[in-house]
Amino acid sequence: MRQHFAKYRGQGAAVPPIPNRHFIFWSWLGACVAIAAIAWLSSTAGAPFFMAPFGASCVLIFGLPNSPLAQPRNLVLGHLIATVVGLVIMELLGVDWWSMGIAVASAIALMQMTRTLHAPAGATPLVVMLEKADWSFIFTPVLSGTLVLLVVGLVANNLSRERSYPEYW
Repeated sequence: MRQHFAKYRGQGAAVPPIPNRHFIFWSWLGACVAIAAIAWLSSTAGAPFFMAPFGASCVLIFGLPNSPLAQPRNLVLGHLIATVVGLVIMELLGVDWWSMGIAVASAIALMQMTRTLHAPAGATPLVVMLEKADWSFIFTPVLSGTLVLLVVGLVANNLSRERSYPEYW
């Protein structure tokens, strides 16, 4: 039992260093432009191109662009898979505390099996279920929003000499 609880103390690894100011600037600029572009599209089109998990996607795309979780396939397919899972679970089981748990867990499992794990997409089935979204949610906001994030990620992350994105497709 003592050995089990010893795990909770951590392994003594050092806290990661603060990124240099140039890296922080490009992270800030990319996230600002990406979210502003999606908000502008929503406002101009009068349609929802926006959902809260996109803010968390920006953390990965611009704050950790070399992370496997930030790569294009993970961003786009992770959110799409999680959306479909949320819609299917909602149709089959309705919206309840236990069905939300099943939806998030199933989305994680499917993203793992397809090598498309994207942490912010874990919230997408919850958004689907809480909004009681219909099947058009796959296209707007999910596909359209992730494609805006991807395009801005490609441009912003490659403007700096210090950054390169993506690692793979």
